[in-house]
Amino acid sequence: MFEQSILDTKNKRTWTVGVALLGELFLLAIFAAVPLVYVQTLPAPELPIAVIMPRPPAPPPSPPPAAAPARHQTVAKNTVAPRKFNFQPLPAPSKTPQRVEQTQIAAAPSLGDIGSTAGAPSGVPGGQVGGMIGGIANSLPGPPATPPPPPAKPAEPAAPARIRVGGNVAAAKLLHEVTPAYPKLAKEARVNGVVRMKAVIAKDGTVEDLQVLSGHPLLVPAAMDAVKKWVYKPTYLNGLPAEVETEIDVKFTLAS
Repeated sequence: MFEQSILDTKNKRTWTVGVALLGELFLLAIFAAVPLVYVQTLPAPELPIAVIMPRPPAPPPSPPPAAAPARHQTVAKNTVAPRKFNFQPLPAPSKTPQRVEQTQIAAAPSLGDIGSTAGAPSGVPGGQVGGMIGGIANSLPGPPATPPPPPAKPAEPAAPARIRVGGNVAAAKLLHEVTPAYPKLAKEARVNGVVRMKAVIAKDGTVEDLQVLSGHPLLVPAAMDAVKKWVYKPTYLNGLPAEVETEIDVKFTLAS
């Protein structure tokens, strides 16, 4: 009997589980069918509406510019009174001549007669040679006399070229002299001697284009620095300043 009660309990549970599964499936079917029955319509898309506005009327044409007032110009007219001429009829000849007299016209002189001392046959005494027959002698003035040429300008003296000291050209006078400093190395080495340079004394007396001809290398820089500062009296040739080529000696001597 105990076994029968256990079997009945199992059968009841199986039936209950089956009913529950069927109920759940039925509910799921209902939920799935509801969206298919009630279909929600989508809103119609809004189409853009193009509004065409009429073109505004064209502006009226601008009025033409006012015409400038006409200027009244007063023109003075010189009216000439018409002249009156009294024409008197010529008297008719009482007798018509039967023969017309011809006046003899003198022939023009040939080219060979012009300029001859004999003159033309119908010329005027005292007339000009080569004049026109029938003209007035000495009535026209002759050609004007040619004016004398202007006097020639005196030739300006040319600027003198660069001259060189020697011969009749004396050395320029030194106005400002700078004594060169004795180089320290030359003094320690007991170096002395003469530095000879070639230079050009400009028109204002300054020293230009200084070149070394001879001298000890330790003494040359000091000699050139000093001579560049020298100033000479300008040299004149024919009243004009001139450049002078000269040679300058700078002597370095150590005190004993």
